Amino acid sequence: MRSPMTLFLRKNNHTGIRGLITGEPYLLINIILAGVIVLIFAYSGIFSPVRDNYPVVCIHEKLTGQPCISCGLSHSFSLIVRGKVGEALTWNIYGLRIFLFFALQLVMRVVLSAIWIRNPGIRKQIVVYDASVSGLVFLIAFWPFIINIFTQVLQL
Repeated sequence: MRSPMTLFLRKNNHTGIRGLITGEPYLLINIILAGVIVLIFAYSGIFSPVRDNYPVVCIHEKLTGQPCISCGLSHSFSLIVRGKVGEALTWNIYGLRIFLFFALQLVMRVVLSAIWIRNPGIRKQIVVYDASVSGLVFLIAFWPFIINIFTQVLQL
């Protein structure tokens, strides 16, 4: 008996994993997004909140001298990666919710890609589910930032 993957590749004229990825934009997008999230987490682990050696600085704070709503996110992420959640919240109160958004997205990219490969008959439902859940979780995680943007625009 052939595996579902073998049947899928034969049915869709893909040759190996490379053909599967290049022939399926959904999988390619998931790989790219997962890669970006892994890089964000690696950045958080490499750069230390103790040494304050982050190469990316807040442009808003440099220009205005005032912190913005996203100031301290790098510190917050670094502390969360190190298990210091309480301290992370002192750097940016929204750091944990943004970190959890990225963590959930990483898990979703892996799990939904596996489901996509194994169940070609439900791909449309996967995309709808992915877009709906990702959109909702994005709004929940970034709501304070969205409100802040509109507040700043209205003050202009």
